[in-house]
Amino acid sequence: MIMDIKKILSAIAVCSVVLFSCKKNAEIIEPEVPAATSIVPIGYVPSVATAKTWLVDKNATDETASLFYNLKQSAKTNVLFGHQDDTKRGVTNATTQWANEQQFSGVSTTQSDVRALTGSYPAVYGYDFLHMTNFSSGSWFDYEKSIARTLTIEAYNRGGINTYSWHYANPVSKGSFYWADSPVTAVDQVLPGGTANETFKASLKIVADYAKTLIGADGKLIPIIFRPFHEMEGSWFWWGSGHCTPAQYIAMYQYTVKYLRDDLGVRNFLFAWSPDRNFNSQAQYLNYYPGDDYVDLVGTDNYEDMKANVSPAIAASKFKIVSDYAKAHNKLAALTETGLQNLTRSDWFTQQLLKSLKNQNLEFAYALVWANTKDAFWTPYAGHPAATDFMNFKNDGFVLFGDKMPSVYKIK
Repeated sequence: MIMDIKKILSAIAVCSVVLFSCKKNAEIIEPEVPAATSIVPIGYVPSVATAKTWLVDKNATDETASLFYNLKQSAKTNVLFGHQDDTKRGVTNATTQWANEQQFSGVSTTQSDVRALTGSYPAVYGYDFLHMTNFSSGSWFDYEKSIARTLTIEAYNRGGINTYSWHYANPVSKGSFYWADSPVTAVDQVLPGGTANETFKASLKIVADYAKTLIGADGKLIPIIFRPFHEMEGSWFWWGSGHCTPAQYIAMYQYTVKYLRDDLGVRNFLFAWSPDRNFNSQAQYLNYYPGDDYVDLVGTDNYEDMKANVSPAIAASKFKIVSDYAKAHNKLAALTETGLQNLTRSDWFTQQLLKSLKNQNLEFAYALVWANTKDAFWTPYAGHPAATDFMNFKNDGFVLFGDKMPSVYKIK
């Protein structure tokens, strides 16, 4: 009898829950949302609103949230190829270079070293806020801002992804971003109460105002992967090791994010953070980490471990640390800078870069090589000994250039 009563009460409870749920909401309820720090289940497709909950900016634009999700998905099977200043500057041979700069005329905004050799643009385009915030003025600097905007919009319109680094001039000395050229302590001075806080806020406003002018042909704000204060564990920049404590660096990075997002209302940034190669464990990698609440993409810059005489396994072991953290914390991961200057090894792309990326079951959204000038180029020109290998790299099914990259600005 007691068991019968228990069964009856249980049945009543179940019916009550079902009836309450039906009355409360007749809409289809989305599956349980994975937490921002959990791994997204295979086959799970979130709503745009859900994707936003994973971001540093919960009020980011739909396109920005979609970019995050789609890069996360494509990284499971492919890596996108990126090139700094791809349509901004380049080389036509060993002695001739071109640039979209005010002093040169007749340079097309569609010119690209990668496209000239492969027939395709890169998937990811790198730019810099350097000339917008370096405390200089004049028509040349106005042109730099204008051409950067044009190239960014054109890249977006063709389906490409834009990332901006920030080689920011020392806000205290108004001198170089290199410590050796302007050895003036600044990190502790840009924070509230510091002598350079107002200067720093003015620079951030320049960045924010510019970001809000990036409107694509579809009328949407263009998402930007913003990567400030990179390679911080090295000593070469004013924000680097030896010129501030990890706590001071973290405070500056967090302040940067909060001021852009909360005070200036930037809604089209994914925030990236990328040390150099100087780590061999997750603890070392995270020494300057601002925290999951402030970073959408974890990355690394690595040139030294990518040299011609270094085993690809060396870099791959470090890439795995980055990728594993991203997987565990629902972040993007990327090789944010790399390359072999002047490609002194003709098979570097397939035997060094590709092997390091295919190792260790990595999930890197993209790998970006640096900008081309005649004295230091990172992708080959026609006739260069590395040209054939670069084509083989492009044609590998694991690597995606602009002609084969997925649509990234909508969640389908």
